[in-house]
Amino acid sequence: MLELITSGSLEPGQRLGSERELASDLGVSRTTLRQALGVLEQSGVVRRVPGRGGGTFVSRAKIERDLSRVVGVPALLRAQGFTAGSRVISAGISAADDATAAALELEPGGLVVEIVRIRLADGLPVSLEHARLTAERFPGLLELPLGGSVYELLDEHYGVRPTEAVEHIEAVAAGPDEASVLDVAAGAPLLSITRTATDAAGVPFEFSHDLFRGDRTRILVRAPGATELGVIS
Repeated sequence: MLELITSGSLEPGQRLGSERELASDLGVSRTTLRQALGVLEQSGVVRRVPGRGGGTFVSRAKIERDLSRVVGVPALLRAQGFTAGSRVISAGISAADDATAAALELEPGGLVVEIVRIRLADGLPVSLEHARLTAERFPGLLELPLGGSVYELLDEHYGVRPTEAVEHIEAVAAGPDEASVLDVAAGAPLLSITRTATDAAGVPFEFSHDLFRGDRTRILVRAPGATELGVIS
């Protein structure tokens, strides 16, 4: 079954047959089949939906988020073979709250460009993005097309590139609003990523909060083989 999925014979989102049909087609007992499906589900290869109208479905490919690189979501998606898209929910100028002002080293109430977007992979929502950028540094940003990569706009129009980013990641449950936007059930697992990006001079210019669907995202961390305390054993 895994070979059928990885070879592309079974498409992402496709519903598999009943247990009886699958067991017969594969020439195994239903007990063996259930055990195999359990392993595939734990690996994220398939997902099982209980109840009438449910069944076992081929999972969609996961998006790999490499924490060792500072890259925009569109470039990330394109590099992994997805068609990247965005829906802008809102964009405007607002006063920074305390957390944003501290992250961007602004005076309390300093102005920021605030952009809220839904990120799409192959037309399906994968993340909800809430970005805040220093307004004084990026005049006219709201007049540019915000449906693509903001990082590419900043590079092209302002000569600013993200050189480093500090990210805090935690698992959270989707509230009703996030669930509706991301097309998941309320309470579904999400990855919450809060990021502060800095330029080559170490000056922070972006403070953002992203919510990624847990069923569509996995995190890649590259760890060195040693620390200041010695080799990790």
